[in-house]
Amino acid sequence: MNALYPCAITHVRTSPRRYALRHRTYLWLIDPDRPPRLPRALRPLARFDARDHFGGTAPTVRAGLERFLRARGVDLADGTVTMLTHARVLGHVFNPLTVYWCHRPDGSPLCVVAEVHNTYGERHCYLLHPDGAGRVSTGKDFYVSPFFPVDGDYRMRLPEPGPRLDLTVHLEREGARPFTATVRGVRRPATPARLLRLALRHPLSTLIVSLAIRLHGVRLFLRRLPVQPRPRHHTQEGMQ
Repeated sequence: MNALYPCAITHVRTSPRRYALRHRTYLWLIDPDRPPRLPRALRPLARFDARDHFGGTAPTVRAGLERFLRARGVDLADGTVTMLTHARVLGHVFNPLTVYWCHRPDGSPLCVVAEVHNTYGERHCYLLHPDGAGRVSTGKDFYVSPFFPVDGDYRMRLPEPGPRLDLTVHLEREGARPFTATVRGVRRPATPARLLRLALRHPLSTLIVSLAIRLHGVRLFLRRLPVQPRPRHHTQEGMQ
């Protein structure tokens, strides 16, 4: 089931000033219990480390997910997980959003976990129960952009990827939608040749994502967008 998704990520701000960015990269869709086995020479291009997810202290990604879910009364038991994420590339990783689709042993949907990282090294997870079309709403509880306070609601559409990847996140504040992010791509087989082509097309992909976010933040700051104070981040239960 492991797959690669060359994709375009867009951010559109409509308030207080309109600003848009578009970035091309690639994401992995994997079973965290059975990550891809790559030739030794290509392993530096795709590592999936438990330290990069949840509290970073669990022995595996699956163990970190289960600990987070148990703290919220959700038992994954022998269910399966599909994970959309950036891999660690040449020792560097930055995952603005990792999504876990969790299923019961019979294959029916159990829940979705959206794991968000900001550029300050902080992590926060949202436990979600989308409808049949992948739509769900949740309050915003985490400081992501220095230009938005921690308030409002997210309206998300997170259908599990198939031949196409199509995710949307809207931020709603005071009856408006000042920010929308989309991730759109097409499924490709996770072969060594495909990975090598994508790595050459998008070298140091996770580092570039991190630098691009910071660069656009500088541009917004120079446009005199007011910076919102960053509150102290409290570690979530089950993320230790």
